[in-house]
Amino acid sequence: MELKIYHAFWGMDGSLREKMERAARHGYDGVEGPLPSPHEENEFNELREEWGLGYIPQIYTHDHHEESFLEQVERAVKFRPLLINSHSGKDYWGEEEQDRFFANAVQVEKQFGVPIGHETHRGRTMFTPRSTARLLRTFPELRITADYSHFTCVCESLLHDQEEDMSIVMERTIHLHARIGFEQGPQVPHPAAPEYAYALERFEGWWETILHRRKMEGHHVTTMTPEFGPPGYMPRIPYTGQPVADLFEVNQWMAGRVRERFQNG
Repeated sequence: MELKIYHAFWGMDGSLREKMERAARHGYDGVEGPLPSPHEENEFNELREEWGLGYIPQIYTHDHHEESFLEQVERAVKFRPLLINSHSGKDYWGEEEQDRFFANAVQVEKQFGVPIGHETHRGRTMFTPRSTARLLRTFPELRITADYSHFTCVCESLLHDQEEDMSIVMERTIHLHARIGFEQGPQVPHPAAPEYAYALERFEGWWETILHRRKMEGHHVTTMTPEFGPPGYMPRIPYTGQPVADLFEVNQWMAGRVRERFQNG
């Protein structure tokens, strides 16, 4: 199985050309980020072709969630993505509203024929292992973008007491966000810091399980995006407001770590 590493646009400075060139020159297989604005579409596609980069669109449901989901999927498929990453629904929805949205989402995915990973994310319907697992049991065709840093933050734990729910979440994961969270936040200051080695080990254990399972199931490709965030995800030094680490370097470190550990697995 081939592991493809994508470059996150989130928090990155520079023009569209500079960001695409940076991704290609640092060995990424593609880029992940929000849909480009309509006036950027042509340039976006030309640059992707020039640098030979794939694309994972990020979409965000809002207001009338079912309608906004459909509209954004319709736009996203025009970029011929390997998959779509969706921030879906809201954390305060009751089960009836959740089920109505995801029943529709399954049908939209079937209509367009592009895999959709619903991201495990604070503020969204899949914000805890329990809420996510319930939906996955209700809808066997649902798939996940795994950003477990949100789970560890919301639950204030590394989830050793939620192994059963995590098992089904890992079974349904089709795309990974390589960010290390911990009990008190969605992002450690730097994943190489020895004081957070225990969290790095826990996350890499989850990723190893997912990648092994997908290989055994016969999948040819799995995608992974190092996606540490800018300030305020990134802690700042008090009074100066300076971030405690360089965002690009942090994501680069994580990409190198992932390649070393998993790319030839």
